Amino acid sequence: MGEPKKQQPVFTKVDELRPMATGLNLTVKVVNTKMVVPRGNQSRQMRLAECLVGDETGMIIFTARNDQVDMMKEGATVILRNAKIDMFKGSMRLAVDRWGRIEVTEPASFSVKEDNNLSLIEFEQVTVVEQ
Repeated sequence: MGEPKKQQPVFTKVDELRPMATGLNLTVKVVNTKMVVPRGNQSRQMRLAECLVGDETGMIIFTARNDQVDMMKEGATVILRNAKIDMFKGSMRLAVDRWGRIEVTEPASFSVKEDNNLSLIEFEQVTVVEQ
């Protein structure tokens, strides 16, 4: 029995993102970063930033927490591994929790498609009752 082959990660484009998706791998450029002051008890220990990231198919807001904030510098190209989509007030936000990873990588050759911001699309949760 040989060494089991490692499966190559499948990379997703921004325009393919859907609500509640998990296990996502993306290569994106950071368009801009805005620090957010979190409310509640954790506000002293937690750093939070909303970063507009994107690729050649579109953009989305990425929520960076704590050490992630330092990597999300404007103009940087990052690889997001095992990312997920969180819903915030009906719109999609990309996030990487403790099971995922962010890597700063070589500058990408693509330019970000700025007229397709997926975080501006509002989704409504509909409960389907089967008869």
